[in-house]
Amino acid sequence: MNPLLKNYFPVADIIAGTFGPGCEVAVHDLEQPDRSVVYVAGSVTGRKAGQSFDHLVKNVLLNEQFKDDRAINYTFEANGKTIRSSSALIRDEARQVIGMICINCDLSAPAAMKAALDAFLNAGGGNATVEEPDQNVVDVIDGLIARIIGGANVRELSRKKLIELVKFMDDKGIFLVRGSMEKVADLLGVSKVTLYSYLDEAKGKR
Repeated sequence: MNPLLKNYFPVADIIAGTFGPGCEVAVHDLEQPDRSVVYVAGSVTGRKAGQSFDHLVKNVLLNEQFKDDRAINYTFEANGKTIRSSSALIRDEARQVIGMICINCDLSAPAAMKAALDAFLNAGGGNATVEEPDQNVVDVIDGLIARIIGGANVRELSRKKLIELVKFMDDKGIFLVRGSMEKVADLLGVSKVTLYSYLDEAKGKR
């Protein structure tokens, strides 16, 4: 884990403690995508240390409100709950993205008081994707792809391992970003057609 992220653990505790049992704060280390969750304060979505990121690409980077390294008040479903969330990327001294902090609030209780808390519920942002992600998003995705594939000699990986890597990236929404298929194919040393065949197999279509 990047040691700089430990500085955000007390922040997570303060936020979760301030907003009570309906609030959860997770800190991610994006330098280790397969086990990005390094700290969780509170319990709303069931996040646990050692899990990987789930909503980074679809709900944060491709959110129409993502700007200045953050997306505020987007919603998603988890464990049958509607979650209102805000996330911000964490950068090191060299301005490289190393992590992310996410605040997740369970809307179950406020929903039961919808009439009185209408303004609160309507503050949620949309989850629409964008046709052309800005360069900041592209840079983060490129970094994730590089870290997921890692320093492995891809020419020595079995077909099964390659399909596992492709499935992981697809599950996390990597391929929603335009141009990512070409970049992954290039790093794996395969054609785009071959990569699509891996993706089909990962999805059980073959």
